[in-house]
Formats: sequence, structure tokens, C-alpha cells
Amino acid sequence: MTTKVRYHRPGDIVFAALVAVSIVLIVFVTLYPIFFVAIASISQPQLVQGGQVWFFPRGINWFGYEQILGDQRIWTGYRNTIVYTVLGTAVNMLVTIPAAYALSRREFAARRPLMFFFAFTMFFNGGLIPTYLLYRDLNLLDNMWVFILPSALNVYNLIIARAFYENSIPEELHEAATLDGSDEFRFFFTIAIPLSKAILSVIMLYYLVQHWNDFFTGLVFIRDYAKQPLQIVLRDILISNTAFAGGAGGAGGTGGGYGQQYADQIKYGVIIVSSLPVIMLYPFPQKYFEKGVMIGSVKG
Repeated sequence: MTTKVRYHRPGDIVFAALVAVSIVLIVFVTLYPIFFVAIASISQPQLVQGGQVWFFPRGINWFGYEQILGDQRIWTGYRNTIVYTVLGTAVNMLVTIPAAYALSRREFAARRPLMFFFAFTMFFNGGLIPTYLLYRDLNLLDNMWVFILPSALNVYNLIIARAFYENSIPEELHEAATLDGSDEFRFFFTIAIPLSKAILSVIMLYYLVQHWNDFFTGLVFIRDYAKQPLQIVLRDILISNTAFAGGAGGAGGTGGGYGQQYADQIKYGVIIVSSLPVIMLYPFPQKYFEKGVMIGSVKG
């Protein structure tokens, strides 16, 4: 049964109105940049540059998407990124969740030293050159596993999951399961995992976005273009069109002007193509976000 809030005093009405206006303004400021990029990507570039496009697309033109989606490299990049994202997220979850559960058990004597070593890596690392040499010795250069194995565990996500298991799985539940003859493995798979759907959804999305946006790994450790992720492919398309806009598209002809006219439209299209899959996925685990992240941070 729902309860309706009734405002009797003028001050309450004014306060409620101010809150509503503030929420609308915050939503507008948050969403408008994304909306503008979407409409600018299909509007006539001259109108966008002239400041004539605000809330509706004008002079609808699909040139940017034709150039982006017509490039065969895009589909190779999408395929690679989907493989890296799905496989990498699966490995991340297989490593992070059992580790977080083990480190949350108070009877595990080594949990504090191990947690110290995990946290140490958040503040110190070997640097780019030693990392490159290590990957070379491990034969990870130009190897798809360079996107997956080195990032198999994110310590920040480990800390979130560990806090969840410490504060959200009652110790009495573990004791009752132990009295019924359950061991740690059975308790973890049959009780702890089903009770942690919220945190699993949040951590999974964190890892998924991390892999989807991984740009640096492909830039430094991958030379084979057939193995490059989508972000590198989009970067190359953007750079080539930017150079084209600067006059590299044609010497003394109309190529440079033509590129200048449509370079910004391609930039907007690149943003949409790279972001749209994650934007479409985000609403599904949204309901778990507040519960999944906050429930492990409050004791009691």
C-alpha cells in the first residue's frame, strides 16, 4: 500500500517545487551532452558548427555513420572487443569473487597479509618498461591474452566484494550451514553466491566497462592490426579523418574542404558507435547498483 505525501504549509510546497526543479536541471545537465552528440552525428555539419542544432537534428545526414560502419576494420574491432570483454569478464569474476569470499572469512589466518599485498599494488607498480619486458618474456605481446590475464583481478573490485561478504552474509548463517554438514565450497556455491546477486551484477558491469574501454593495452602491446580492439580502430579512423580535414585529403582540390566539412560529424559518430553498446546494457543492472555497492559499506 503506497502512502501519498501531502503538503499543507506553503513552505513545504515551495521546498517540494525547488527539489523538483533541481532534479530536472540535474537530469538535463547530465543527459543533454549525450543527446547533443547523438543528434549532431546525424545533422548537417554546417548547421552544427553554426550553432543551429540544439534539441532536434537538422538536415539529417548519415555520412559519418556511412564512413564509420563502411570501414571493414570496425567489424574486426567489434569482434575482437566482444571476445576480449566476454572472456575477460568471465576470468575476472572467476578470480575476484572466490578471492573476496576467502579474504572475508575471519578464520582465514593469512587474509590480512594477503590483503596487504593486494592493496600494495594499488599504490606501486613496476612501470611501463618493466611491464613491457615482462609481457615479452611471457609471450603476451601480440597475444589476445594480454587483454585478459594481466587484468584478471582489480583490487578495488576485490575490496568491494570482500566488504560485501564480510558485512552482508550473517555469520550465524555460516554456523548453521556448518552444523548441517556443509563445507566451505558448498556454502560458497549454494548460499553465498545466490545471496550476492546484487554485488555480482555490479562487479560484472565494472569489469565489462573496463574491458570495453581498454585502449592502452592495444596501443602499447598489440602490433597485429587484426587483433586490435574497437577503441584503437576508432582512434585510427578519427585520426585519418582529422588529417583529411586538415588538407591531407587532396592537394589543391576539394578533398581538404570536404574533409573539414564532415570531420566533426565523424567524431560524433565515433563517440556513439563506441558508447552505444554499454549505454544500452547499463539500465539492466541499474537496479542493483545502490544495493550492490552500498550494502557492503555499512555495518550493523
